[in-house]
Amino acid sequence: MKQSNSNPNPNERGARGRGPDGSPHARAETVGDRMTPVRRRVLEILREAPRALGAYDVLERLKDEGRSAQPPTAYRALDFLVRNGLAHRVERLNAFVACGHPGTEHTPSFLICRGCDTVAEARIAARGGRLAKAAADTGFQIEKSAMEAVGLCSECRDGQ
Repeated sequence: MKQSNSNPNPNERGARGRGPDGSPHARAETVGDRMTPVRRRVLEILREAPRALGAYDVLERLKDEGRSAQPPTAYRALDFLVRNGLAHRVERLNAFVACGHPGTEHTPSFLICRGCDTVAEARIAARGGRLAKAAADTGFQIEKSAMEAVGLCSECRDGQ
């Protein structure tokens, strides 16, 4: 799935998911948690992946690297990354992607290709949108939201 500069691929290598000092664990430490080697590697795996990964995909990659990981290891690491804004869960795919905009307040918004299952994260402001207005008009307080749009990426569309 091709990305424009305004919608960076959350799975590309780069500065995304890093703390103020540029390290992948500094962001997590700023919220009072510890980035362990396994958590750090899971974040790297998500960044390197060409698509969203399920917990068992992550577990398989950890085992391929010689780590003696069990399912709880992968689930705990993924939970930590999601809790700390370093990764997102894509509900439709029951899978995870590295956050494309860590450290910024935003509503996770995913463009999911139904042809190849690639996921791009679009940047959408967390406040002030139509959903926020509708919630305010009804007295509803949104605590968490995510948007998932399904369609075809340019590569799959061109291949049809």
